[in-house]
Amino acid sequence: MLASSTSRIVRCSGISVISAVGASSLASPPRRISRAVRDPMVVTTGHEGQGPSRAARSLTTSATSSRSAPSDHGLIMEREPLRLAPGEPLWVFGYGSIVWKVGFEYDTRILCAARGYRRRFYQGSTDHRGTPEFPGRTVTLEICDEINPPCWGAAYRVPPEDADRVLELLEVREKQYDKRIRLDLYDDAGEVVVKDAVTYIATGAKENLNWLGEASVEEVAETIATAVGPSGPNSEYLLNLAQAMRGIDVHDPHLDELERRVREIMESRAGE
Repeated sequence: MLASSTSRIVRCSGISVISAVGASSLASPPRRISRAVRDPMVVTTGHEGQGPSRAARSLTTSATSSRSAPSDHGLIMEREPLRLAPGEPLWVFGYGSIVWKVGFEYDTRILCAARGYRRRFYQGSTDHRGTPEFPGRTVTLEICDEINPPCWGAAYRVPPEDADRVLELLEVREKQYDKRIRLDLYDDAGEVVVKDAVTYIATGAKENLNWLGEASVEEVAETIATAVGPSGPNSEYLLNLAQAMRGIDVHDPHLDELERRVREIMESRAGE
């Protein structure tokens, strides 16, 4: 039964699960290979919106001064082969927009966490929440010490018969992220509930043409409050993610602080 149909919700170790939990290792002979291709759905023009303020323009300049400015390159990043055993499902970990806008069919959803990672708005977005002229910021996973709180999100089980199609969709959706990784996911008791889930992250590697990197909360908030792209305002991305985290009882101090500051900036501009 797919998520678009009626699903049964149960509780498992304090974690919400839709349908039955099926965690399995996904390492076996390769079933498919991802390669760099031109995205046929690239949108080259964004929605008109409020232009960047002088402070925001200076943020873009300083964030990209040491490398070329982010661009909507329209290429799907070169990937290593994804290895799935015949008949095995595909598990996908969402920690950003996938949590509130899944965009693909699945039969099981588990709330879980990636240990040793934290959520940060380091990736520039020129294809969804910004433009090449003024990139927005979207989240990636940053490696951190495991004594830090884990990054909570949701894992989605894609049936074997849909795995190829969903992977192809994700390769386009996450085309500006330079790495697809596999990781184990944990419940609130510290037990592994999903093994080898797939997720996409951005790094500061030279291959990543859209990396913005670390910046102060104020700088990140100014960018998010200003940027607009083909998928809509960057602020919408942040606010929807913050609401989704609250909806699953997750407290993310960094996300909460950014939400508060972005709302303040937006309210201040509305009163001008």
